Amino acid sequence: MDLRGDITARIVAFAQALRRAGLVIGTDQVLDALRAVDLVGVAQRDDVRQALFSVFVRRQSEAALFYQVFRLFWQGRMPLPEELAALLPRAPVPTTPAPGMARALEALRSDRSRPDLSEAEEQEVELVLTYSADEVLRHKDFAQMTAEEEAAVRAFLRTLRWPMPPRRTRRWQPGGRRGRPDLRRTLRQALRRQGEVLHLAMRVPRYKARVLVALCDISGSMERYSRLLLHFLHAITGGLRRVESFVFGTRLTRITHQLRLRDVDVALAEVGRTVQDWSGGTRIGEALRTFNYRWLRRVLPASGVVLIISDGLDRGDPQLLTREIARLQRSCYRLIWLNPLLRYAHYQPLTRGMRAALPYIDHFLPVHNLASLEQLGQLLASLDASRPGTVVAR
Repeated sequence: MDLRGDITARIVAFAQALRRAGLVIGTDQVLDALRAVDLVGVAQRDDVRQALFSVFVRRQSEAALFYQVFRLFWQGRMPLPEELAALLPRAPVPTTPAPGMARALEALRSDRSRPDLSEAEEQEVELVLTYSADEVLRHKDFAQMTAEEEAAVRAFLRTLRWPMPPRRTRRWQPGGRRGRPDLRRTLRQALRRQGEVLHLAMRVPRYKARVLVALCDISGSMERYSRLLLHFLHAITGGLRRVESFVFGTRLTRITHQLRLRDVDVALAEVGRTVQDWSGGTRIGEALRTFNYRWLRRVLPASGVVLIISDGLDRGDPQLLTREIARLQRSCYRLIWLNPLLRYAHYQPLTRGMRAALPYIDHFLPVHNLASLEQLGQLLASLDASRPGTVVAR
């Protein structure tokens, strides 16, 4: 690596600023960025910007945020070495807020902007703010969160454990001194002792983990939620034993193996490389048909639970959606639809996609804040106690 240490440190800091602003950046991308800048050199500002852009930006929606963070980061007031002078943009900062400007400013905000407080006062203020912020954060819409709030939500999701109880099977297993009498095993043991029964063998039901299949909409209408929902899928993949994850827009893509990576940044970077239809249209019926004919018998037993995360703004054939979601509902134990539009008190499922799917949904829940995810966790924990049928919760 021919780059000097100060330039390397600044590029690493720039990658951290982009991550705080909401971009999914892993360690491998930072190393690629260092190699790219090493190849193009630092003589031309545009070459460096395009080199970093080609490595860090994976979706068109992230371009505006990248340019704003780049502009603000490289024109900072802190002294820079001579090799970085070529990176300083000479274009003036626009007076009207550009796309991504608020999140870029917040990502680059210095901790020194806090007022000077004594240690006791600072601890008291932090305790009060932590308590109130946690309560506000639980009910704040994902689409309205700042970069810092999104980071707090991502950290919270990594700590979640989903108490999805196992299902009871038809098979039995030895139970020691508890359970029901096992007459067959009792007689077999007695035959080994010339027919003498020394103790009564017992048996208990055998339990098996349920399979959870998640299908997440990543179309343009779900773009404000897709980033945090992928963190949510990564969290449940690590918290449950058997999880299968898919994303869909105009096509269906399986991302189960990518989300099994322990590092969430690396996992989502792999998802970004795998999925090709980010922020496009939505064809729910075609995605469900692909799942039903290619994946259903491979990953979904009859006792499995299916999560569909979508706003239902479908551009496909409603008759195809009706046929495929009916087949999916018959093939699983429960079908749960999570819709961020349910956050509105007067929401009515009037789109053709939701009208076609609603008769076959067992539970219809919102998914727009942490409180709604907690509600989903409570439902998963009580699946055996709850009755099937379209249940709408707000």
